[in-house]
Amino acid sequence: MNLDQNSVPETANAPVATTGAPRAPEIPLPEDALVLVPVRNLVLFPGMILPVTIGREMSVAAAQYAVKNDRPVGLILQRDPAVDVPRPQDLHAVGTVAQILRYVTTPDGTHHIVCQGQERYRIREILGGHPFLVARVERHREEEEVTKELEAQLFQLRERAGEALELLPQTPQELVHAVKGFKSPGPLADLVAGFMDITPAEKQAVLETLDVPARVNNVLGLLAHRIEVLKLSREIDERTKATMDERQREYVLREQMRQIQKELGEGEGAGKELTELAGAIEQAGMPEDVAAHAKKELKRLERMPEASAEYSMARTYLDWLIELPWSKTSDTPIDIAQARRILDEDHFGLDKVKRRILEFLAVRKLNPEGHGPILCFVGPPGVGKTSLGQSIARALGRKFVRVALGGVHDEAEIRGHRRTYIGALPGNIIQSIKKAGSRDCVMMLDEIDKVGASVHHGDPSSALLEVLDPEQNKAFRDNYLGVTFDLSRILFITTANMLDTIPGPLRDRMEIIPLPGYTEEEKLEIAKRYLVRRQLAANGLAPDQAELTDAALKSIVRDYTREAGVRNLEREIGSALRNVAARIAEGTAAAARIDAPDLAAILGPARFEAEAALRTALPGVATGLAWTPVGGDILFVEASRTSGAGKLILTGQLGDVMKESAQAALTLVKSRAPSLAIADNFDKSDIHVHVPAGAIPKDGPSAGVAMFMALASLLTGRTVRSDTAMTGEISLRGLVLPVGGIKEKVLAAMRAGIATVMLPARNRKDLADVPEAARTGLQFVWLETVDDAVRHALAQAEPTARPENASVAEST
Repeated sequence: MNLDQNSVPETANAPVATTGAPRAPEIPLPEDALVLVPVRNLVLFPGMILPVTIGREMSVAAAQYAVKNDRPVGLILQRDPAVDVPRPQDLHAVGTVAQILRYVTTPDGTHHIVCQGQERYRIREILGGHPFLVARVERHREEEEVTKELEAQLFQLRERAGEALELLPQTPQELVHAVKGFKSPGPLADLVAGFMDITPAEKQAVLETLDVPARVNNVLGLLAHRIEVLKLSREIDERTKATMDERQREYVLREQMRQIQKELGEGEGAGKELTELAGAIEQAGMPEDVAAHAKKELKRLERMPEASAEYSMARTYLDWLIELPWSKTSDTPIDIAQARRILDEDHFGLDKVKRRILEFLAVRKLNPEGHGPILCFVGPPGVGKTSLGQSIARALGRKFVRVALGGVHDEAEIRGHRRTYIGALPGNIIQSIKKAGSRDCVMMLDEIDKVGASVHHGDPSSALLEVLDPEQNKAFRDNYLGVTFDLSRILFITTANMLDTIPGPLRDRMEIIPLPGYTEEEKLEIAKRYLVRRQLAANGLAPDQAELTDAALKSIVRDYTREAGVRNLEREIGSALRNVAARIAEGTAAAARIDAPDLAAILGPARFEAEAALRTALPGVATGLAWTPVGGDILFVEASRTSGAGKLILTGQLGDVMKESAQAALTLVKSRAPSLAIADNFDKSDIHVHVPAGAIPKDGPSAGVAMFMALASLLTGRTVRSDTAMTGEISLRGLVLPVGGIKEKVLAAMRAGIATVMLPARNRKDLADVPEAARTGLQFVWLETVDDAVRHALAQAEPTARPENASVAEST
């Protein structure tokens, strides 16, 4: 795209010349017409001389015509510099009539004209039929009437302009004398606006101000602002120069000192240090390109004075390059039998997870150079995700490092900061590799689902795409290092509590291995094998000083914790053992044995109880199952009927999906009123559905069956079985639709003492993922329609037991 350009004003007149100018055809124009040359980012004032570079065909044709026919041109500023072919509405209304003093065509084909501004003009009419813009204009010739106010403005403008010129570097004295010699305020205002560093829009505003006093006031305002800027700029320059002079003085003195020390034989320490760095670079095992880069940085370091700030930054950078394990590996062969033994020693249960890990290790053993999948352990807190990674590292005989990603919102945490920043460091990936001291370590990226993003600091999730992609991480580039590092030998393992917050492209690079949680029997075994022993050591107790019976451990699991993992279980065991440690330290006991009845005095009253029977003792009760990021749980929904106008009231911080489920459930109950023997007039009653724990937001489609059963129980007067929990989405036709999180919900029902679980029939395939203990310990009812739920969960009606208000409970 050809663009008109502008350059520095010319201060001397020159004769007209047309060296190398192409010839333009003769085009007859009216005598009162003016040839227009649109320009970008340039405003010519009357009396000024400016060189202009033209490139557009219509501008070249206009200039050639004006030179050939000795006619002036009208320079006019475009409103939008990006427009290549301006239309009349793209031009300002006021421009400057200019005489072309010189036309030059350079050898590269560029056209230049030197123009002298003559007077202002205003466009009245654009004339068509020409290869360039032509317009009828109204010229404005200034006739100043000198008044005392104008004389005062002229004096003020001369003084302020002189002050500005003094602040400018290398100001020509001719320009200073010219400003002081002006006798007319209008032309002086044009001159000052022309040489002042202001925007084209501000210059155009001055050009369009035809009233001289107003124009002078406008220029005085702009000039005052520029003077303040120039003063501040000069102060900054003076401070910088003083600082540079001081640094140069220090450099000269230190160089003299270095030469003196060299003559005295005292400057050998720095040379010895640089020699050691050169030897360390050779021994670091760097790739050729990295070694060449390090040697280049070392040569730069040799030329720097030791006291300079850049010396320490360059030395730190070289230390990072040298200390990274470019070629160091563990070289430990993979023993599958030993890996199986270590996994069994460190973890109880998790048979499917262990089997997948052993398969993963077997493939690594048979194909060490292959690119296996990135394992991602997904599950609630406390189920052993991090300890599984540690066990894998121990089974492989490799170093284990953990990178915490929770709350990371800066891309530089992954890729590092550029060395131009003070205090820059490599990213967490490179830092962890240096800490491990091996390029084939096991690196766990913990809490990958909690990575944030920032508008100003980039997206760490996008940076992790390169880290976890086997096709890209062979040449991972950290911003601080500035060279590539091979991450392909590192065994990456990630952990997350939930998948929903992990971006799709990042999730696509990982193989998801779910860890849903433990049954009560598994928690008991984990406590006996690992937790009690660990807490005994943590509290300084010997195994013969404290004992927790199986009954006590069962009571802690059932009455004091209700979680998918074992983190709170370990805390409660630690609390019980600390009580024993306190008694032994006081000398009141030499050893202690804690049984189930002793827990109330140590841990307080039981925190959890089987409340399903208490909640569902009245008509209108349904116990539902919910999935949460920390595992499954049971929730209760309470419903009440009062006199009213047929409204449905929903409370308990329900989300939009749950609200729609409640409305669908009520519609479904109304449609099945005859089959359910409901004779109520719905138009005269209000139905209130409430989900307790109102401070906790709840949402999801899984509550449809429970809400339907709650409303059916309320309106029929038949209670829902207290040992039954349910989940499933419903349709208006009464179908029970499948939902997710079956494994977590079934385990939650088992923890809560539920005996029967009602699930959608289309979720029958998910029962294979449920632990064997839960499959054998619970009774499952498979629902095709809500009629199946009514048959299995509603008790027979009691004619006299139909309260007006009943509370109903359930979940998402």
